[in-house]
Amino acid sequence: MATTKWDLDFTHSNVGFSVRHLLVSKVRGRFNKWNGTLLIDEANLGASSVEVQIDAASVDTSEPKRDEHLRSADFFDVEKFPYLTFKSTAVEKNGDDRLRVAGDLTIHGVTRPVVLDVERGGSVRDPWGFERTGFTVTATIDRKDFGITFNQALDHGGLALGEKVSISIDVEATSAAVAQAA
Repeated sequence: MATTKWDLDFTHSNVGFSVRHLLVSKVRGRFNKWNGTLLIDEANLGASSVEVQIDAASVDTSEPKRDEHLRSADFFDVEKFPYLTFKSTAVEKNGDDRLRVAGDLTIHGVTRPVVLDVERGGSVRDPWGFERTGFTVTATIDRKDFGITFNQALDHGGLALGEKVSISIDVEATSAAVAQAA
C-alpha cells in the first residue's frame, strides 16, 4: 500500500493545551487557526509523516485579556514569532492502536525535540463516501525550554503559572484516495 494523504477535518479537530494556574487548578486553551499535512504509510509506518503550523495569534482561553497577554512578548510574542510548528522525524508503532511520533516542535523561535503519544481511533467510511480516521495526541512540554519564562511569585509561596504544559490534540481526517481505492 502506498502512502496516503489525509485531509484534516478542522471542524472535527482540536489543538488544545492546559497549564497549572495558582497551584490549584488548570487553565485550558486552544488554537483556532492551524493547518497541516498528514501522510500515512500503513505498510511502513516509518515512512509516514506529519507537519503542523499553528497560528499563535489564534490562541483562545475564553478570556480576551488573558489571550491578549498570551500574544504579547511575555509569552508567544506573535509579532516576532507568528507560528508554532511541528515536523515529525520518526513514526513508530507503540502497541495496539498506539503510535510514537517524534519530531521537532518550534515555539517562540526555539526548536526542541518532542515525542507525541498517539492513540488511533480507527477508520470508517463516512456517509459521503470518504474514508475517515481519527487520532488523539498527547504530550507534556516545559514552556521554559522554549524561552517562555514569564511568571509571578505568589504571596504565600509558589508561582502563578506552572511550567509544564499539557498538549491535547484530537484530529479527524478524510481521504478520498482510500475511499476511491475501496
